[in-house]
This record gives sequence, C-alpha cells and structure tokens, in this order.
Amino acid sequence: MIYITGDCHADYERFGFSAFPEQREMTKEDYVIICGDFGYLGRTREQDYWLRWLNDRPFTTLWVDGNHENFDALKEYEPEVWRGGKVQFLRDSVIHLMRGQLYEIGGRTWFTFGGAGSHDIEDGILDPKDPMFKKKKQILNRRGARYRIRHVDWWEEEMPSRAEMEEGLRNLEAAGNAVDYIVTHCAPTGIQSLLPDGEYVPDSLTDYFERLREKIRFRNWFFGHYHDNRIIEKRFALLYEQIVRVL
Repeated sequence: MIYITGDCHADYERFGFSAFPEQREMTKEDYVIICGDFGYLGRTREQDYWLRWLNDRPFTTLWVDGNHENFDALKEYEPEVWRGGKVQFLRDSVIHLMRGQLYEIGGRTWFTFGGAGSHDIEDGILDPKDPMFKKKKQILNRRGARYRIRHVDWWEEEMPSRAEMEEGLRNLEAAGNAVDYIVTHCAPTGIQSLLPDGEYVPDSLTDYFERLREKIRFRNWFFGHYHDNRIIEKRFALLYEQIVRVL
C-alpha cells in the first residue's frame, strides 16, 4: 500500500492511529509519502521525539523537502542509494527522497523533486550577522511585516541548484522521459496559475516543472505547498491534510 499527503510543518499527529486507522493493515513495506514541508527542524529534542515516533509507525515514511526545512541540518546526513535513487535516512524508516531522483516503489516508477520559493517574505530576509539586525527586526515586528531570518527559518537551498535540475533531466532521459508518478512540493507554472489565491508567482522552479510537464509522460503528479486539497486537470493532485491511497 502507498498513501500520500501534503505539508506537515513538523506536526505529525495526522499519522496517529485515531486519525489514520488504515495503518493497522500496513507494514514497513508500505509507505506514506509527504509532498514537502516535512518540517525537519534539526537535531532538537522535539524533532528527535517525533522521528522516533514516526519510526515506530507500522509503515515507512517517505518525504520530499519543501521550503520549510532546516537545510543546514539536513546536510549532516550522507546520501545513500535506495530503490534506485539517492536518499537520506533520518531514521531506518523515515527517509528523505532527494531532488531529481528516480525510484522504483511498489512496482511503479517515481520521480521526486522537492523545494519551493517562499512567498511570504515580501519584507525581506534578515541576516543575524548584520550589525543592524536587532534594530531591523524590531522595526519589522512593529509593522507586522512578513520576513524571515537567514539560517533560522529561511535557507537559500529552498530553491534548487542548477546541478540538481540537470541531474533530474538526466535521470528522466535515462528512463525514456516516462514515469508513473511525480512528487514535488510546488507545481508547474501553468498549474499554479489555476489556483485561486493569486499570491504565488512563477519562478525558476515552477518554470522547470512546466518544462517537465510538457516533456514527460506520467500518470499523476502530486504536490503540496498551497494548503488545499483538490484535483486539477485530472492528473494533478494538490494535497494538504488529506491522506489518500495511490496503490
């Protein structure tokens, strides 16, 4: 069995038995996939508790990164190869599916590519090393501004590197530009434009996904990021709190 869901933001209670009773029939050979914003905070006491808790679930947790992960802390985990693609094992059964990778899971091929551009930072990114940091922070707080702090709640790695994008293209080409499922955090530009909010603008990653959308043959594309649950143009599934079965 394979289930898939959307952003967690470090809140994993939806995977408890009362909210997700289907897991009573699952084993570690069954999977729940999270479409980004897993909410990895680093090696904190709280995060360690929840990683142990997830590892104790009867299923295996798989996740792509979003724009709310501690990318400094993620670098502490060495990539390994699992099911044909690169991963990072946070625990034995809590696994980060890395960008631009292809996996065979449940007898199907999966292409994963995390990351997204933060949209709620119109008032800027503060740097703690800036001599005026405290002053600027006070001013922004008084204004009720929307901002982030570098290496505290914002990392430039939220957006992919050119190397990651190129690796994704190479892996897809090696697969004949055809996969069963695609899992990302944000959506292709054309799909994002159909969302009613209007707060999201195209960027290099959504444009990259738009090129993949035109080039790749696939059954379904799953993504999160936009905090809603809906089907778009039949093959695109935007997920948030819902946990839906794929296989």
